[in-house]
This record gives sequence, structure tokens and C-alpha cells, in this order.
Amino acid sequence: MSTVILDTITGKSTATTITIGSTPVVSSSANSMTIRGEGSAQTSVQGGLAKCFLAFNGEATPPAVRSSLNVSSLTDNSAANYTINIDNDMADANFAWSSGIRDGNTEGRGRFMTPRTSHTLTASAFQIEFQNDNSDTLNEPNIGCVIIHGDLA
Repeated sequence: MSTVILDTITGKSTATTITIGSTPVVSSSANSMTIRGEGSAQTSVQGGLAKCFLAFNGEATPPAVRSSLNVSSLTDNSAANYTINIDNDMADANFAWSSGIRDGNTEGRGRFMTPRTSHTLTASAFQIEFQNDNSDTLNEPNIGCVIIHGDLA
């Protein structure tokens, strides 16, 4: 077995595909890179990367950011109501988001995070609230997590 150690690979032609054996595994073009997925399917590397994430302790005063990517700040609007301010804007407000909650007392049972219904999603901010599922009661999360996927501006 051989080992190749290098800093830069330079093609001998204008090829934009990396092939292993006879299988193309990576293709690139302007601002885009795809990688071979299952079978012959290709998946966009950029489209599959989280563009923004935040994990924070909502019980702290002020809320304490545990870890984040592309978040400029977290605003505590009121009890269990926060605005995530995105550092590098999304391309538009049509991004996908997912969330998770850890509650120190109930381990997240009966709780959910939702975009604030009275707030319009924008490319630069995302307002959320943490609520019990059986009432309109808002509760601070022990740990609240949000991940955003979509295109950056």
C-alpha cells in the first residue's frame, strides 16, 4: 500500500471530476460541489451542510450560548421567547429548520419549539418560543437547539 502526502492537487486538464477506479466520486463547478451518494445518486455538498446552528441554556440569565455557527446574537424577548440573529444572512426566508429541547426536569417530554407565529421569518432573524404541548404555557428550555439548512445570501 502506498501513501500520498501533498498540499495541492493540480489537474493536467480542465477536468472537474475526481474519479476513483472508474467511478466518478466528486464533481465541481462554479460555487457547487457534488459527491457520489448511494448507487449513482449525486448529492450537493453545499446543500447538505448546516448553515446555522445554536445550542443554548434558556434557564440562564441572560440565556447562555453553549455552541453556535453563523449566529451573531441571541435576543431574550420574554419568557421562553428568543430571536436568533443570523450573522451571514440566508438567501431568503425559505430555509428549513429543525429543533430539539432538553428539559432538566422532564427530559423534553411534552415540550416543543416553534417559530413565533406573530413573527415573520426573515433571511437574517428567526424568532422562536418553547411551549408545553398541552397548553399555551411557555417554559425556558434547559438546552434549546436549532439547526438551519438552506442557501446563504
